[in-house]
Amino acid sequence: MIKRYKIGRRMSQAVAHGGVLYLAGQVADDAKASLEDQTRQVLKKIDDLLAEAGSEKSKLISITVFLSNIADFDAMNRIYDAWVDQANPPTRACVEARLADPDLRVEMIAIAAL
Repeated sequence: MIKRYKIGRRMSQAVAHGGVLYLAGQVADDAKASLEDQTRQVLKKIDDLLAEAGSEKSKLISITVFLSNIADFDAMNRIYDAWVDQANPPTRACVEARLADPDLRVEMIAIAAL
């Protein structure tokens, strides 16, 4: 069975299938916020989607981080490191990429167990 969460006209924000939850790329609602605040907003969205689907960050399998400027790596990591479950860290990749809105500085995709 496939279950979709927060269905939009172009995509779902999360899709559950086979005991796995796949989250779409999450970005900040406030594109004018600082990198740190954008990171906090993205992580909250991930937390909220995980909770809605009946999962939590200790069940994260993988996270992919996209930064519009790789120079933001350390600043993003300060927020991420305070958020991530240190006993159950997921795999992670971080790359520099042009994001859909030039004011966005971070986007994250996540996969979690249910």
